[in-house]
Amino acid sequence: MMNDEPSYYPLPQPDQIIEREREDAMGAYLMMFAAVAVALPLPVINLIAAIIYFYVNRTKSRFIHFHSLQSLLSQIPTTLLNWGLLYWTLRIWFFDSLEMDDYYLGYLLTTVVANISYLVFSIIAAVQARKGRMYYFVFFGKLSYEMVFSTSNSITYAVDSGIVHQNKPPQ
Repeated sequence: MMNDEPSYYPLPQPDQIIEREREDAMGAYLMMFAAVAVALPLPVINLIAAIIYFYVNRTKSRFIHFHSLQSLLSQIPTTLLNWGLLYWTLRIWFFDSLEMDDYYLGYLLTTVVANISYLVFSIIAAVQARKGRMYYFVFFGKLSYEMVFSTSNSITYAVDSGIVHQNKPPQ
């Protein structure tokens, strides 16, 4: 009888993660400040920065890959909420095509709560990543873990010593 459960690579322990990997993993969560850094109040700047950071750093190690993927996935809903709020606000202010009603105020409150929650959890995750620990977001932690630590993941990771390990499932 075959075992249909997926197998996973072991999680790295904090003492096994080098300083550079910890800093790179922490940096993934700091992409939320990208719009502030370039002085543009556009919500998509953060998402673009997270996408670029993910693709540049994902092959460095599983630890960095996990944190950058979790950061990227968690920014998508917040960015969509922010874009919706920006669109709705611009329509109210400049085009008078919509009015500020209870739906708008509810959406505004939802977006503010989502942004504050995202900020708090990202700061916690950044601190944990800097300590070499795993931190799982409610919706995106499990998905990121499944995608990165599953043995079916065949991404090649480079380690600090320059040796490359091919992480493929056993034949």
